[in-house]
Amino acid sequence: MNRIGMPRSPQLLDRRSLEFHQMLAQCLREHPERLERVKRTLARWRVIVAPHSQPYVAEWQRLIDAGLETALAMAVEDSERAAALRQCSPFGSVITPEERAVFFERWSAAHFRDTELSQD
Repeated sequence: MNRIGMPRSPQLLDRRSLEFHQMLAQCLREHPERLERVKRTLARWRVIVAPHSQPYVAEWQRLIDAGLETALAMAVEDSERAAALRQCSPFGSVITPEERAVFFERWSAAHFRDTELSQD
């Protein structure tokens, strides 16, 4: 459990990442021009990320090159492969830090409440 009593299981973290990417996918569908931010992130990462992360960067580049919907389908797929790719996802740049904070605060509040209710 973390400091507020919410378990930090890998399954819960994967669920949070999936829901975060669902929100990011919706944002990109509403604002497709923000895909340029993702492309800039990938270009920067090809230069700076550690060698063991390069296969993830290359896979995201391949998916982006195949088209927005192809990349978003993988971003929101509920599979082990997609969960692994989300660990090195370039999509976080499509929202502001404030939007990111709001998502994580709301998600934590909702899931902490769910955890609390299930323990009663």
